[in-house]
Amino acid sequence: MAAQNPMQAPGLTQATYPDAFPERNPLDRLRIYIADEISRILDVEKTLVFGGLDRAASLDSGDLLLAVPRLRIQGIKPGELAVKIASQFDLRLTSGQLKKPIADGIYVRFFIETKYGFNYLVPDILHESSQYGFNTSSGLLNRDEPTTGRKRMIVEFSSPNIAKRFHAGHVRSAIIGNFLSNLYEVSGYEVIRMNYLGDWGRQYGLLACGWKRYGDEDAFVKDPIGHLLEIYVKICADFEPEDKAYAAARDRGEDTAMLESQGVLGEAKANFKGMEDGDEEALKLWRKFRALSIENFKETYARLNISFTVYSGESGVLPETMEMAESVQAKLGLTEPFDGATCIDFKKHGAPKLSEAIVRNRNGTTSYLLRDIGAAIQREKEYSMDEMLYVVMNEQDVHLNRLFKSLELMGGEYTALSKKMKHITFGRVAGMSSRKGNVKFLDELITEVAEYMHNVMRKNNDKYEQIENPEQVAEHLGISAILVQDMSGKKIHDYDFDLERMTSFEGDTGPYLQYAHARLASIFRRIDITPAEMLNADFSSLENSTHAANLLRIMMRWPDMVAQTLKTLEANTILTYLFKLAHELSASYDHLRVVNPPEGRAVSAARAALYKAAQQVLRNGMGVLGLTPVDRM
Repeated sequence: MAAQNPMQAPGLTQATYPDAFPERNPLDRLRIYIADEISRILDVEKTLVFGGLDRAASLDSGDLLLAVPRLRIQGIKPGELAVKIASQFDLRLTSGQLKKPIADGIYVRFFIETKYGFNYLVPDILHESSQYGFNTSSGLLNRDEPTTGRKRMIVEFSSPNIAKRFHAGHVRSAIIGNFLSNLYEVSGYEVIRMNYLGDWGRQYGLLACGWKRYGDEDAFVKDPIGHLLEIYVKICADFEPEDKAYAAARDRGEDTAMLESQGVLGEAKANFKGMEDGDEEALKLWRKFRALSIENFKETYARLNISFTVYSGESGVLPETMEMAESVQAKLGLTEPFDGATCIDFKKHGAPKLSEAIVRNRNGTTSYLLRDIGAAIQREKEYSMDEMLYVVMNEQDVHLNRLFKSLELMGGEYTALSKKMKHITFGRVAGMSSRKGNVKFLDELITEVAEYMHNVMRKNNDKYEQIENPEQVAEHLGISAILVQDMSGKKIHDYDFDLERMTSFEGDTGPYLQYAHARLASIFRRIDITPAEMLNADFSSLENSTHAANLLRIMMRWPDMVAQTLKTLEANTILTYLFKLAHELSASYDHLRVVNPPEGRAVSAARAALYKAAQQVLRNGMGVLGLTPVDRM
C-alpha cells in the first residue's frame, strides 16, 4: 500500500484501553480515536467512552453509536451533550477515518469515511487472508508478554455412548463442541478436543443381558452397530416395567435391595460388577462392542469434518484416583451411608436443589458421579488446563452441578479445579430416543440430505458437468444444511428437526450460504484480474456506491463479531452476520459488475478486490462454524 496503514499508525493510545485490539479490529481503532476526542471535549474518563461505543443495529444508524447517558455526566441534558460532541469533534485527529458525527437525541452516531475503508481495509483483508478477524492475542496468558504462552482449554464434546449409533439428537454436542474448539483456536488458545466416551456403567451390563437374549452373530457381522441398537431397544422394553417399579419404590422411600438383585436389573448390575472386578468374559464382550463403536464414530466424524485430540472414556478412570477422591470426601465428612450405598447429601452442604447423589453403589461398583470426579482430577494432573468446558445437553445440568460442587467441597486444589469447569448446555432435537427406537441415524441422514442436494444439482446439467466431484460437493451441501439448522438459534433452545426446511435454497439456510460463496467463486473463474492488481487497485470508483460502501462496512464488523462471540459462545452470532453479508452481496451484483464492465479494467479490479475480500470473510466465518465452502454447486 502506498500510504501508511492507520493500523500501525502512531498516536493510538492502546495502553489506555486494555480491552482494545486496534491492530486486529478496525472498530476498536475507531473507538480509540473517538474516546480520545470525547474525553478531550467533555473531560470524561476515556475507558468509559470506549466501553459505551456499540455497533449500531443497522448500517443506516451508523457504524458506532454512543448513548450519551452511559457517560454518567450530571447537570447537563444528554441531548445537549450529544450536540456538543458532534459540533466540537475534531476530525483531523482521526486520520481521515471518520465522517462528521451526527447528534440524534441522546445518541451520537459515527460513520466510517469510505475512502479510508476502501484504501486500507480492503487491502488489509486481502493481505491477512484466512487470519482476518481473528485476534490470536485473546488466548495469550499475558498480552504484554506473548512469549509466556497460551491458555489451554479442554473442550469435552460429543461423548457418545458406545454400542449405539449416532443419531441426529446426538449430533448437537458434536456441532457445538467443534464450533467452540474452532473459535478458541482462531483466538489463540491451545485447545484439547476431548471425546469422553460413555463406555462404562450399568448400561453395558444391560446390553450384555440383551446380547444373551437376542444376540445374533450373523446379524452382528452384517451390521454391528445396527444390531446392537436393535438389541438395546428390545432389552430396554423388557426392563421398562422393572425400571418403573424400582423408581416408584425408591420414591416411596422403600428398601430397593430386593428389586436390584433380581430380574433384568439384577442381571445387568451383576454383569457390570463382573466388568469392574476384571471378569475376562464380561470384558471381552465389552471390548468387542467398544472397538466397533469407535470405528463407526470415527467414520461419522470424518464426514462431518470433526476431529479430536484425544479419545478417552469412563473406563480410563483409574480405580486409585477414585479411591483417593473417596478418601478425601470421607475425611471431610462429605459422604455418608445411604441404603447400603455411599452418597453425598448436597442439601447438607448448601445446595438443596442437588439433593442426594450416589458415590459408590451398594454392590461396590462406581457411580457415574465418582467416575467423572476421577476423570476431572486426572485431566488436571495430565493437562494442567486453564479452563475445561463440558458441552453436554441441559438434561445433564444437575449431574454436572453435582460434579462441580463435589470438587468444590473437597477443598484446596480440588476447589481450584472446580472453578476452571463450565457447563456449556444446549437443548435437544425433538422427537428422538434410542430407548424407543424412533431415531434418524446421522450417517443415514447425511446420505439422505446429500442425495437430495445431488438431485438438485443434476437439474442444471451444464453446471453439473463442470463439478469435479459432485458426490462430495453434495455431501458438503448436505452437512451445511444440517449444521446451519442446528446453529440458527441459541444453543439452549430445543428445535424440531425439519428436513424440508434445512435443504431449502430460500431463506437463511446452509445451501443458501454455500450458494453465496459459490457465486463469488464463479466470478473469479471468469476474470483474469491478478491478486497484485486487486491489492493495489484504485478504489475511487467505489466511493460513491452505496452497495460497495455497505459491503465494506459489514466486512469491517467481522473482527468485532468474533470478539463478541468469544464472550457469548453463540454460533448464531456468526451465522446471522454471514447471512447479512450474503444478502448484501446478492443485492450488489446488478450494481457492481466485475466481468467486462463498461467502465474498464481498473474499475473491474476495484470491484474484484471488494468481492475477493467478501469471499474471504465468508470463508473465515464458515470455517469457524465447521462448514466446508464449495466453489461449484
